[in-house]
Amino acid sequence: MRKLRKLVLVAIAIVGFNVAAQAQEVAHINVSELIPAMPESKTAKTELEKLQTKYQKEMETMQTDFQTKLKKYQAEAPTAGDAVNETRGKEMQDMEQRIQLFVQNAQQEMSKKELSLSEPILTKAQQAIHKVARAKGHKYVMDSSIGSGVILADGPDLMADVKKELKIN
Repeated sequence: MRKLRKLVLVAIAIVGFNVAAQAQEVAHINVSELIPAMPESKTAKTELEKLQTKYQKEMETMQTDFQTKLKKYQAEAPTAGDAVNETRGKEMQDMEQRIQLFVQNAQQEMSKKELSLSEPILTKAQQAIHKVARAKGHKYVMDSSIGSGVILADGPDLMADVKKELKIN
């Protein structure tokens, strides 16, 4: 009876040690919390805000010019004549199209700038996560942000075996 009890205790200890060792292979980090905490993110945010302010001022100037011309043309319309009114109408349509095109281009430029600023920040964060995880002996790092997945996978990859099982080339 005592031998059986010792055997059960040894088995529990082995299983407990094995589970603890496997648990140390997995770590987690909230990347959506890490990125904003980086000084580079704050600098990038400031730069994007400056660019947005610049575009906003240009947009306001264009709209003010448009409104000024529109009021002037509307006031002069009864006495200007049909040909002049038609020309002015086309001019106002062209101005409106330029404003819309400016808005589209500004949005595209803001997106490009945001991407170009965020890419090196994300790379730096990822490299740091990899370095720390490897130094601590973690094989897997899970992003604990909502909707995220594996960041680092140094453990065995089952893709080849699963593809073989499913007979996928």
